[in-house]
Amino acid sequence: MSTTETDRSDDFATPAVPATFGSGGGEPYARALRHDDEVLYLRETASDSPRHPAPFDVSKWSADADDTDRDVLTRATGPVLDIGCGPGRMVKAAADAGFEAFGIDVSPAALEIAEAAGLDVLRRSVFDPLPREGAWGTALLLDGNIGIGGDPSALLARVAELLAPHGRVIVETHPDDDHDRAFEGAVVNGHGHQSDPFPWAEIGQRALTTRAAHAGLVPDQNWVADGRTFVSLALGAS
Repeated sequence: MSTTETDRSDDFATPAVPATFGSGGGEPYARALRHDDEVLYLRETASDSPRHPAPFDVSKWSADADDTDRDVLTRATGPVLDIGCGPGRMVKAAADAGFEAFGIDVSPAALEIAEAAGLDVLRRSVFDPLPREGAWGTALLLDGNIGIGGDPSALLARVAELLAPHGRVIVETHPDDDHDRAFEGAVVNGHGHQSDPFPWAEIGQRALTTRAAHAGLVPDQNWVADGRTFVSLALGAS
């Protein structure tokens, strides 16, 4: 471990991590990261839920950034913080684009992959004390990570605290603009391995904009690319 890593660990001791996406139980998320041809499914734990489990292609998270990912970064200013960075594809893409880039995640398996690739990442929840609070130019909430913690309003308020003046958060949203749903979910794989339940949320652009206003975040761009929907929210925009 380098001196820099040692100093960082001393300053930000790793806290206890509550139930989060795909963790606990049969650890399907960690299993999928180690065998990235697996598809995971997010299902609601409520017995009366009418929804079919939603699939996640983990191989995409472990692959290099695609054209849509790289286009997101053309709208960013540095330094860039990827919240829920997983194996680090967006951290790598941001660094390759010339940004100072950093990722946080709570999954040890994901961070092992990112660290093995030489990426600058740390095991933290976004709600924990973080380096450079109030100085990030852009925060990323992609791949459904607006769902972290099950409360988009609380998440956006926390992200606003992390941003530099006039910084921005780029959010990948649900394709239904008015969608706004919080629920308890669990991740399962095709072999029957299931995670512990965790809080999650899904939100579309219009619903997100309403919640963001309470955190002092104002939409300055929204777009659709390759079937994915995004909105950029600026802090202190007029």
